[in-house]
Amino acid sequence: MTGDNKIERPGELPALVLAYVGDAVYELLIREHLVRAGLVRVDRLHGEAVKYVQAAAQARTLRALEGSLSEEEMAVVRRGRNAKSPHTPRSSGVIEYRHSTALESLVGYLYLKGDTARLNHILAAALEAAEEQQQ
Repeated sequence: MTGDNKIERPGELPALVLAYVGDAVYELLIREHLVRAGLVRVDRLHGEAVKYVQAAAQARTLRALEGSLSEEEMAVVRRGRNAKSPHTPRSSGVIEYRHSTALESLVGYLYLKGDTARLNHILAAALEAAEEQQQ
C-alpha cells in the first residue's frame, strides 16, 4: 500500500466508515498475498481469500492481536465492535460479526492514518491465525 492515503484525524471518522474502508483494504492485502504466493486461478483465489476474510477468521485475527494493540488502537477496535451495523450477519454469529467489524475498523484506521508498517503486522497476524486454523 502506498503512503499517500493519509487522511487528517482518521480517528474522528465513524467506526462504520473505517470498517467500510478497512474491509476493502484487508481484502486487497489478502488477495495480493495470495497472488504473490503463486495462486493464479481465480476460482482458487476466491476460495483461499474467503478463508481469511470471513467473519470467523477476522475475529480470530483480532483475538491474536489483542495483547499487542496500543490504547489508541484498542479505542478504535472498541468503537468498531460496538458500532450498530445495518447489516445482519449471514454466515456467522453476532459476536464474530462485531469482532470482524472491529478488525476492519482498525485496518481502515491504520490505512487512512498511513501506517503501512502496522498494517503489515496485522496482515502477518491474519495469515498466521489462518494457518493455525487450517492445521
